[in-house]
Amino acid sequence: MEQKIESNELIDRLPPHLKQYIKPQNYEQYTPINQAVWRYVMRKNVDYLSKVAHESYVEGLQKTGISIDAIPSMYGMNRILKEIGWAAVAVDGFIPPNAFMEFQAYKVLVIASDIRQLENIEYTPAPDIIHEGAGHAPIISSPDYAEYLRRFGEIGAKAITSAHDTEMYEAVRELSILKEAEGTPQDQIDAAERKVEVLQNKEVERSEISLIRNLHWWTVEYGMVGTLEDPKIYGAGLLSSIGESEWCMKDEVKKRPYSIDAAYQDFDITKPQPQLYVTPDFAYLQEVLEEFANTMAVRKGGWRGLKKLIGSKQLGTIEISTGLQVSGTFTRMIQNEDNEVVYFETEGPTALAYREKEVIGHGVSRHTHGFRSPLGKLKGINLAIENMGPRDLQAYNFYDGKPIAFEFESGITVKGMNVTGMRNLRGELMLIQFTDCTVTYKGEVLFSPEDGDFDMAVGMDIVSAFAGAADYLSFDLATHQISETETVRVELSKDEQALNSLYSRVRSIRESGAKDIKALLEIFEDLKVNHPSDWLLPLEIFELTSNASVLDHLMNLKQSRHEIAHLIQGGLELLKKETIQ
Repeated sequence: MEQKIESNELIDRLPPHLKQYIKPQNYEQYTPINQAVWRYVMRKNVDYLSKVAHESYVEGLQKTGISIDAIPSMYGMNRILKEIGWAAVAVDGFIPPNAFMEFQAYKVLVIASDIRQLENIEYTPAPDIIHEGAGHAPIISSPDYAEYLRRFGEIGAKAITSAHDTEMYEAVRELSILKEAEGTPQDQIDAAERKVEVLQNKEVERSEISLIRNLHWWTVEYGMVGTLEDPKIYGAGLLSSIGESEWCMKDEVKKRPYSIDAAYQDFDITKPQPQLYVTPDFAYLQEVLEEFANTMAVRKGGWRGLKKLIGSKQLGTIEISTGLQVSGTFTRMIQNEDNEVVYFETEGPTALAYREKEVIGHGVSRHTHGFRSPLGKLKGINLAIENMGPRDLQAYNFYDGKPIAFEFESGITVKGMNVTGMRNLRGELMLIQFTDCTVTYKGEVLFSPEDGDFDMAVGMDIVSAFAGAADYLSFDLATHQISETETVRVELSKDEQALNSLYSRVRSIRESGAKDIKALLEIFEDLKVNHPSDWLLPLEIFELTSNASVLDHLMNLKQSRHEIAHLIQGGLELLKKETIQ
């Protein structure tokens, strides 16, 4: 039976194109081994992070309903997150960066509900509930940081992607899924890693989403706060990794003062980070974010912004100086000698909006096959079209129901029957409709009467360009954005089922409060014979029994399995601390 997520008003108001990513948590799919992995990581983290993490972390664990002993349910997290004005939803692994950030703008945490395998207990490149739930959730108890996260989401959701970004996202998602899928052949993992490496090394022009993703990585995921001499951890990637949370504090990891330069520092998701950035406080994060936003097309517009949208080959929006917003897939622009955009085109479904609301009668049903329009001033006329009042229009022969011909300074000519105009809230003309219209430029016919009515956008220039639609309700966005790769669910073998059964029995004994030493040692004997390489369950049994034979077994495992020796030692040291306390 699926576990339902307790909703709240924040989740309820999410747009459909975000709701499509939400998946049920399916709490019953977590195995006893999964629960043991969570408990080990959380006990280690809380012990260590209480000394090196930002002060809001431990407090945040309590505020957000994160248990140390059991994987949190989305139901419980949502009930408690509601009190600090946030919510959480479960998703399947990586989702597109723009969508991830848009969730943040709505104050909703995205939590990959899967959990890492025991062999990846220290770190996994795949998003999992340890990373998201135990990393991201607690730190938002800091109001300054929570506002930074929300604002980052607002700005990041507008960042324009490139075709290379889309390819990179799919490759990283595939690699993370293969690495976490038990039994994946090594050659498949190697091939996926090579694909990611090739894409990472490919020389391409940096897109906005790649730059802001870097800022996100070096703050939200791997950020430190304080001074270079005494930094504290707040990034979720560090908070959720028992390996990197210790490694990052060493001198080998270079600490740099955080600045906008971090946007140009790439990262490798598969390796520990060789350098980290330290912000003096969370308020400074906002300063750098706004500084970066000032470089984005959403604020600068112009030909560069439109060029980015054309290169993205995805749904985007431009806003013209009159406030008219055009949303679609942009394919072409014409520029004058000063590089100003004097004409643009979209293809496929396009919608017009004003102040993020679709202009009535100008949705995708009217503009099914795209939209095109000249921009700029008319030749020989000092007054801009948008500033013409009724008398001015008459003076220049703009009569409703009358034929008219005019030429822009760019050389684009428009000839047709003037039908009507539409004004914005400032009283400026922002859209004029023509019938029987022909638009030409240097002998090329840009629009002809056979194309239907011609709706001409009015404005001098493009003031903003950003990813996505101005009004998300204009498009059916919930039908084509989900990745084709899905998280692999592997059926447990009989041997794995038997081992999980032993974990379950130990967990039940511990939770009952009655230390049944005899039963625990019987489980241990079964474990030694049938699952001799497992190290985490013997550690749990030793925690409850302090038995010398169990300790000897753990010491032998340390000798025979060097790759997990430090994990066993770390667990034993933690037990020793807890005993003293």
